[in-house]
Amino acid sequence: MAQDTLLVVLLGGLHLLGLGFAGLMLLPVLRDEQVPPVAHPGGNEDDDDGGSDRLRPLGPSGPRDGGLPLPDAAPARVRLREPGRLADLLPAPARRPDHAPAPARSPAPR
Repeated sequence: MAQDTLLVVLLGGLHLLGLGFAGLMLLPVLRDEQVPPVAHPGGNEDDDDGGSDRLRPLGPSGPRDGGLPLPDAAPARVRLREPGRLADLLPAPARRPDHAPAPARSPAPR
């Protein structure tokens, strides 16, 4: 009987310890933290922004070298919208021109 009681006490203690840790993890979530309002960066009330107390979004901080469309972006030559093969829609590659006939050789003088 003593072993059964010890097992129940150990398992109950582990459960209580787990509940205590879960409560500690949830404590920051349950706290009612007030965020103080941020002052308007311009400080000028006559800038005709409609009286909004929200901050304006900051511009992108990354490099801007050309915007859209990207310089290396090009549309596809062919679009496949219906059943078919892509090879049927592309033009055949240009063939090399025939060689000009070789000039007739005369026998070398002896």
